[in-house]
Amino acid sequence: MMYQYFKDMAAGIEAKILQDPELPNPRKKYALETAKLGSRLYSGKDRVAWCGIAVPFDLLNAMGITSCFVEFVGAVLASTGMADPFLEEAEQAGFVGDTCGYHRSVIGAARKKIMPEPDFLIATTCPCSGGIAIMENLAHLFNKDLFVLNVPQEDEPQNVRYLADQLKDMVDFISRHTGKPLDEDRLRQTIEHTNSACAIMKDAYRLAQKVPSPTNGSLLINFGIAFPLFLGTPAAIEIAQAYKEEFTDRIDNGIQGVPDEKLRLLWIQNRIQFKNPLVELLEKEYQANIVSDELNDIYWDPIDPDDPYTGMARRAITYPLNGSMQGRIKHLHKLARAYSLDGAINPCHWGCRQGTGARGLISDGLKEIGVPVLNLEVDCVDKRNFAEGQLRTRIEAFMEMLESRPRPWQ
Repeated sequence: MMYQYFKDMAAGIEAKILQDPELPNPRKKYALETAKLGSRLYSGKDRVAWCGIAVPFDLLNAMGITSCFVEFVGAVLASTGMADPFLEEAEQAGFVGDTCGYHRSVIGAARKKIMPEPDFLIATTCPCSGGIAIMENLAHLFNKDLFVLNVPQEDEPQNVRYLADQLKDMVDFISRHTGKPLDEDRLRQTIEHTNSACAIMKDAYRLAQKVPSPTNGSLLINFGIAFPLFLGTPAAIEIAQAYKEEFTDRIDNGIQGVPDEKLRLLWIQNRIQFKNPLVELLEKEYQANIVSDELNDIYWDPIDPDDPYTGMARRAITYPLNGSMQGRIKHLHKLARAYSLDGAINPCHWGCRQGTGARGLISDGLKEIGVPVLNLEVDCVDKRNFAEGQLRTRIEAFMEMLESRPRPWQ
């Protein structure tokens, strides 16, 4: 079922791109690579690793591993409207309804044999302990080996060395399962591809910061979470270049992401994955533009091809959802200033310490620089708990408040 879904999705997107081959089509190219990844995961032909979010996917790409974070499956099931039976399967197995919807849907999918069997699993201790628990459960269900990367929370030299050594151990772990050692020349090329893609994407993000912005609430949805899956590949460079060209063209021709943009918003953490009217409400009724998501950022320095493990370790440690809340607030402040934000929306994903658990600290932190936060109580995967009327009322009140106050960056 899932293999055919991704295969058909890829074919449809490729056909649309061929209709206008000269256009950058960044969103279509990004969606195409996502569909191709899904096809490889479910093809039964590739070596597959299910992973935690902070795994260095460029390193796995260098080793010929088709890999993805497990929450990807939950997002796909929600976006296609298919999540409910898998959520119910997990709940009947004892996973309570107020735990993370991503993880419940993934467990349900695995129990119903909708997830492909991996060759092995690689977990990360960040961004959440729930992620570790779900990987342990999956390893048990699939009866496969699990490797855990313990990601320190402080960016200190000894911590970077500690994680870099773990990454080398991870390479040995993968080699034992594949029978193939890491090709050092291929790793160097992979790192060079990563650096090129990130440099271009950094330029694209700078263009998105223009006032008014060339982006909107849909062009870069979920981008900062999923883009790392393609790092180290030519596809990542192509995607980044397409966004840069699209934004450059829009700015040169005076095309705004949201016509007559009045308010600029940040979306905290991750989007609501199932179909909902909130972005359209913001854009059509209030000319409010979601100009960035919290993770849409190149927050790390270029990685030294001669010392790749140190650079990859530091990238994981400085992940915005890792470490102290002070570090996360500092990152949010940076985004607020760079994008000239008027406000932020936090979906407060149920069962999530980064969403619901951090809501008060995020609100207080952004309040320090005059950026109000709207906290919405939602499950980003489980549409059964989506109270559209109440959320509309909350959003309307928040927009009216923003419209009535002086803009913080003027």
